[in-house]
Amino acid sequence: MTRESFWDLIENRKILFLDGATGTNLMKKGLPAGACTEEWILENPDVIKELQKSYVDAGSDIIYAPTFTGNRIKLKNFGLEDRIEEINTKLVQIAKDSAGDKSLVAGDITMTGRQLKPMGDLDFEELIDVYKEQIKILDKAGCDLLVVETMMSLQECRAALIAAKEVSDIAVMVTLTFESDGRTLFGTDAATAAIVMESLGAAAVGANCGTGPDNMASIIADMASVTSIPIIAKPNAGLPVVTKDGSTEYDMECAVFVPEMEKLLRAGASIIGGCCGTTPEYINGIYEKYRDFSVDEVLGEKESYLEYPDGTLFTRKKEGIRYLTSERMNVAFGLDDPFMIVGERINPTGKKKLQAELREGKLDMICDFVSQQEEDGAAILDVNVGMSGIDEKQMMSDVLDEIIPLTSLPLCIDTSDEATMEMALRKYPGRALINSISLEKDKAERFLPLAKKYGAMFIALPVGPKGLPGSLEEKHEIIEQLCDKAYEIGLRKEDIVVDGLVATIGANPDAALETLSTIAFCKKNGLATICGLSNISFGLPQRAFINTAFLTMAIANGLTMAICNPSQELLVNSAFASDLLRHKEESDLRYIERMNRYDGMTVQVSCVPKGQKLVAQSISQDALNPAVIDKNTKNNVKNNVPSSGEYKEEKSLTQMFYDKVKTDVMKGNKRSIEKDTLEAVDAGCVPKTLLNDVLMPAINEVGDLFDKGKYFLPQLIASAEAMKLSIAKLEPLLNEADGNEDKKKETIIIATVHGDIHDIGKNLVALMLKNHGFNVIDLGKDVPSEKIVDTAVAENACIIALSALMTTTMQEMKNVVRIAKEKSCNAKIIIGGAVVTEDYAWEIGADGYSSDAANCVRVVKNIIQNV
Repeated sequence: MTRESFWDLIENRKILFLDGATGTNLMKKGLPAGACTEEWILENPDVIKELQKSYVDAGSDIIYAPTFTGNRIKLKNFGLEDRIEEINTKLVQIAKDSAGDKSLVAGDITMTGRQLKPMGDLDFEELIDVYKEQIKILDKAGCDLLVVETMMSLQECRAALIAAKEVSDIAVMVTLTFESDGRTLFGTDAATAAIVMESLGAAAVGANCGTGPDNMASIIADMASVTSIPIIAKPNAGLPVVTKDGSTEYDMECAVFVPEMEKLLRAGASIIGGCCGTTPEYINGIYEKYRDFSVDEVLGEKESYLEYPDGTLFTRKKEGIRYLTSERMNVAFGLDDPFMIVGERINPTGKKKLQAELREGKLDMICDFVSQQEEDGAAILDVNVGMSGIDEKQMMSDVLDEIIPLTSLPLCIDTSDEATMEMALRKYPGRALINSISLEKDKAERFLPLAKKYGAMFIALPVGPKGLPGSLEEKHEIIEQLCDKAYEIGLRKEDIVVDGLVATIGANPDAALETLSTIAFCKKNGLATICGLSNISFGLPQRAFINTAFLTMAIANGLTMAICNPSQELLVNSAFASDLLRHKEESDLRYIERMNRYDGMTVQVSCVPKGQKLVAQSISQDALNPAVIDKNTKNNVKNNVPSSGEYKEEKSLTQMFYDKVKTDVMKGNKRSIEKDTLEAVDAGCVPKTLLNDVLMPAINEVGDLFDKGKYFLPQLIASAEAMKLSIAKLEPLLNEADGNEDKKKETIIIATVHGDIHDIGKNLVALMLKNHGFNVIDLGKDVPSEKIVDTAVAENACIIALSALMTTTMQEMKNVVRIAKEKSCNAKIIIGGAVVTEDYAWEIGADGYSSDAANCVRVVKNIIQNV
């Protein structure tokens, strides 16, 4: 079944019904915790057949083949990787036999359990190959479609979709699992995930697991508000609880679950089913209640499907809105929305110092440009590393690895090399903008398919086969030809941003008028526009005035965005003022927020003598107060010369190094923190002070930012790793200062419980605890309960920290608590993981619960202090 035929099915049926839980139901039938589910099913085929036939009879239009962990990485944990084709093929056949001619069968795919670089050791291309292998088997075995489910990483979703595109034309549904804050474990929000999945060609997108239907509605609404493809909702039957007999159940009964599902339909879902804790009874309940349900009929003429908790209304995707994304945020814009800046500074052209750094493999300036441009108001960052003397493809890859964790802003990939462009689009975990595609040298034929394949937007540069257009009419003809080529391969008007192609007025007095005419022409035809500004004033004096005047005129004619340096305050502030004067949405708030950077200051822009640079000076209000300044100071202020009283006392050398090391931790700067730490010590910084007054407060601040949703998992890991490197350099010096006395450290045993092979959360907790001075013994993943307790007793541990990511394995935590009591283990037990709740911790008799790695440090310290 192709994506188009899948959409036809939805159009005819209005609502499709999926199946319910597999794992939790198999456990009730004897599936042991920690066993390979696929192997157990093949040994007990009648159990899965009975369950799946019950789902078909209950009303499921699609049932999932039990191939969830059938990739070679997962199977390798059980020594079964050589049987991957046999296992997947037989499991699909069982599902097809169960479905008969009543239901479709979806080949089920999920995460591998290994983490992608730089957080783990798995290369992105290797992951694509892993998914390709399983997808080819599932397709050959006769699956009607694919589902990529219970995903926590947007990049892993991308890998699965790219793999599917390259080996099959089968329709692919994708569902992610979101935390209580509405983001995945890796920090991706629902809207961003949906945008990226639609742009990459998913047939449907949605959410599964993690929560019940009552708490999933806003996630579904966020997805529906930015996409036009079908939305999937497959919630749990509430939250897991421990019953009186010690088993784990879910707290939402069918009689409650079924009516709650209406919220998801009203939020925009058209494909519904159940996840953990649901049974055929649940599926039959929603089928009977909603098989004739029509959202349009219920709403009538209302545009809104749902009210968010804050009372705001939700609507489906609006026409004409464009989206660019990173992994953690999206930028939405229409033709009448506020003007946007594409930061131009990550480009070695004309920057000798940056060129020298790139040749040395140093990326310090690149990272500085990222943070500075984001701070100065850029909405998108252009990335160009093209220069002589380097491998552009490898350098682009290195730069992306470095800056993706640093910024949430979407990227504009700027290269004329086809191989470099494909590599960048392939690995970028978001929806990028291509800079740029023209009609010269078959560039459109080579680059437009890349935009289509990887779901990117692109800048259409109106340059023809013979070069620059000779007239305004020819320029517009080239624009139309470029658009037609894009439409032919399935791209849309909303995927295109046209470059106004700015020439210099020094050579062509009509250059500005022609560009303004092109911008107006594009807006009239529903196309977004962009331009570079610097060409317009080339060769003329006081260029800032020309550039600024031109920009405000271009905005008035409909310019969507411009590539420029966002630190040029005269230019950028004029753009914000132009939006304000044109009464663009929220432009008043944006202008005021922009001007808050001058709080207590008066901005003066003055003409300067020939040969000097024009700058916007920020002068303090006190400096302009006649009561506190003399005549000479007034003259200095008037001429933009700071008076002697305005200079602040410089920081001490040691304080400068303290700040540098702290910044390294805050930014996760693993490249230079070791060097900066040693230089700080050489400059006179005390190692103990560096640890206690710099590193510890820095990582605590990172934890606070993580708790507030301002930092996300990649940043938290990068900061923790950077701190680890710094501590490794300080440790010998600290021991030497203490007379080499071994201070007793509290011992913590940490492990992912038996049957669970996920360890990213556990690894981060271990790293954070080590950074805070604890003696951490990491037993790894899939650790038998007896071994965990025995190690804690042998090591006289004060804490046992347990992690689980699946509802089918979290029950093993209860066994650890029981065994610890039986063996009189004195260690306190704390638990955590994506599916674990605080209530569950108290129900099984644990001593503490942690929601994340940063919080775990606080929980451990609190327990130790109160022992």
